[in-house]
Amino acid sequence: MKALPLYWPMICLLLAILLLGAPATMLAQHEERDSADAATSHAVREWQMHWETDSPAPDGSPPVRTDWFKIADHEPLVSLPEQVSAASLRLQLPELPWEHNTLFIERLYGQNVQIYIGGELLYEAERNHLFDVHQILIPIEPTHAGQELMIRVDTATARIGLDQPVVVGEYGPLLKQYVQQGLFDIVLGAAFVFIALIMLVCSAFLQREQLKRWISLLLIILPTGMLIITYSPYLYTFYPQIGKFAFHLFDLSLLVLLPSLTYFFERMMEGRKLGFVTKFRKFQVGYSLFCLVCSIINILTDYHYYDIYFLITVTALGCIMLVQLSILFICSVYFAFKGNKVALIFSTGFMIFAMLGIIDLMLFYLRAGNYDLILWKWGIVCFVVSLIIILGRRFASDHKQLITYSKELEMFNTRLQRSEKMEIISGLAASVAHEVRNPLQVTRGFLQLLRENSSAKDRHYMALAIDELDRASHIITDFLTFAKPELEEVSILNIALELKHIEGILRPLANLQGGTIVLDIPAQLYIQGNSSKLKQAFINIIKNSIEALNGQGEIRIWAYKEQEDVVVHIKDDGEGMNASELAKLGEPYFSNKTKGTGLGLMVTFRIIEVMQGKLEFRSVKGVGTEAVLRFPSVSAPL
Repeated sequence: MKALPLYWPMICLLLAILLLGAPATMLAQHEERDSADAATSHAVREWQMHWETDSPAPDGSPPVRTDWFKIADHEPLVSLPEQVSAASLRLQLPELPWEHNTLFIERLYGQNVQIYIGGELLYEAERNHLFDVHQILIPIEPTHAGQELMIRVDTATARIGLDQPVVVGEYGPLLKQYVQQGLFDIVLGAAFVFIALIMLVCSAFLQREQLKRWISLLLIILPTGMLIITYSPYLYTFYPQIGKFAFHLFDLSLLVLLPSLTYFFERMMEGRKLGFVTKFRKFQVGYSLFCLVCSIINILTDYHYYDIYFLITVTALGCIMLVQLSILFICSVYFAFKGNKVALIFSTGFMIFAMLGIIDLMLFYLRAGNYDLILWKWGIVCFVVSLIIILGRRFASDHKQLITYSKELEMFNTRLQRSEKMEIISGLAASVAHEVRNPLQVTRGFLQLLRENSSAKDRHYMALAIDELDRASHIITDFLTFAKPELEEVSILNIALELKHIEGILRPLANLQGGTIVLDIPAQLYIQGNSSKLKQAFINIIKNSIEALNGQGEIRIWAYKEQEDVVVHIKDDGEGMNASELAKLGEPYFSNKTKGTGLGLMVTFRIIEVMQGKLEFRSVKGVGTEAVLRFPSVSAPL
């Protein structure tokens, strides 16, 4: 198992500090705001409440009415008794010393609400959907000071009443708080939706493989934005006419988001064993469709089966979400510890989202549903940012891979062209060389006979002719070697002994040019091949290095074993070559020498190829050239 980088725990620690410090900072800011607003508002933190219903029970028993009982803002909401769906709350208004007085209720749970002061109806709201959070701002008169405020509320959900203080104060500051409450959720959600729409437009320009990852991320960002918007009380407070549509859009967005999240995880972890995750994702798709059918039935029956619908789409779905977040959390941590960078980024963002989501859900169930999910919004922001980073890295990786493939294709095309050229030359050499060599030898013999009976001037011409015939014969020999480079006798060769023998042969030539040969070869390096062919290949390379020296210079030869290969380096500090010349090495008839044919290096490539080796040249103009040869290593002979 590959260890995680050292910076990963530091990142997690920093994020933990930020996450733990954020609530404390928000609390401190809240306290500062309360202190600053104390002069412009007054919070009523206690009130009385009683249950009521005007309808008799199904068994004929009389309507339920209970005595008043006291509640404070820091206490949790009390559970509704059986057969009860309505309650009344009352409190005493304080003094109203402000010029423009306002009543502000930050969060009131229920569907239908009526507010009375001194028996006068000041506010009424009715909802035909199940979103049960009200945010209320009502102007009141100075004459209302000291009077009784009565709130009557009924609901079809499982929660009812207040869990925040009722604030009375100056109109201006409370109006600002009223408008800003939930506005951040709308802005944040709209930003997610806008990003998703831009991604949808850009998807038309992506390839199929990229499109799958792109759409899977889009199906996370778009439902997330819709969830944030439709969960905010701001939408239902200022646009009540679309409240029913927004309420059902929240459910639909959640049903799309959950399987999309699992699918995106699968796409980003391709090539790994995720069979269980795939099966769970298929189950999620099926359950989301089942919930969608239940939602349609619930709407058509006017929420007649709401209790069953709540059990399926809230209680059971919440448990499935806990299982999903736990599975993906464990898998992401596992892959992160495997050292995968994509998994590392994914797991960091996802861990933040999963931890905050799990905390939110646990608080929701521990408080019997009397809790507004808040932390998940911050978690989803961090998570989506990590997903965008991952997708950007993947696209960058795809682009890099495309460039690599293009370079490899160009290299393979060059090799193919060279191979075709070699095939043509090989066929030509095999068919012509023998036929040409015999007439050359006969001609050379007759020229030697004629030279013996010729004048001094004619002997000079005869010697030149014989030298050129020898040069032609040498070229034909190279052709034959290239055409038939088979190794007649194969044995285990000691690289050190072979190169020392070659050094003895070429040292005088190097000294004549003003250069030196420096040999550094370990004694226990062995390869398999033909001694004479290997010497021919090394001599061709080293001779080229000697001829490339400008006056004094040095040719260094060293070797070592690298994994299963024996590597030999031959480096000179001669005139060197540029990139275009380097690319043509080994091609027929390319040579930097005045009378060179390029066949010697071409033969060298073929010999090394037959011995299952590789030859590579590196060169810089004016600095020198380095030849790197690799041969399969073998064990020493017994």
